[in-house]
Amino acid sequence: MLEAYFRSYYQKWLVDDVAKCISQFISPNLITVYGMLFGIVTAILLGLHHPYWALVSLIISGYLDSLDGTIARLTVRSTPFGSALDIICDRIVEFSVILGLYFVDPIARATTTIWMLGSILICISSFLVVGIFTQNHHEKSFYYSPGIMERFESFLFFFAMILWPHYFTYCGYAFTVLVVITVILRMREFAYDCRS
Repeated sequence: MLEAYFRSYYQKWLVDDVAKCISQFISPNLITVYGMLFGIVTAILLGLHHPYWALVSLIISGYLDSLDGTIARLTVRSTPFGSALDIICDRIVEFSVILGLYFVDPIARATTTIWMLGSILICISSFLVVGIFTQNHHEKSFYYSPGIMERFESFLFFFAMILWPHYFTYCGYAFTVLVVITVILRMREFAYDCRS
């Protein structure tokens, strides 16, 4: 949701030129995998109590996630497999980060992280099910149903949880509530579309 307000500037100044420079040397799918690996490294760094390095790793992961799609479109290499790989790798990153946040303090954070993971499971299920039944008119190779909590907002919450660990529980439950609201709004919109 928030990303829509400045995505064009971010894309223009930080992504497009880099994509043009490296598009002939690396495949978008490989960049997707690198983004996933940095997400996994984020979890390891969190577990080892290196929050600032974890933050850097997460930023790199997020950046690579925006770079892969740009390169795929730029080189006309967008494929269903690439889209599927991107979705799966995104979920692996999210799971890894939440797992890393859990390892910071397993006893105190167990319940919160379970709620977060549960909300993501429900959200991605609604996203994929709505996508199955909705015709695609977007530049992505699959139907994209936007919501209050998208990848950018999730990363903002992850940043806050890493930087301010004392507020982890509050951030975690706020994250969960917003993800559930996203599911409700998505399903309500889908129900309306089905009736029209």
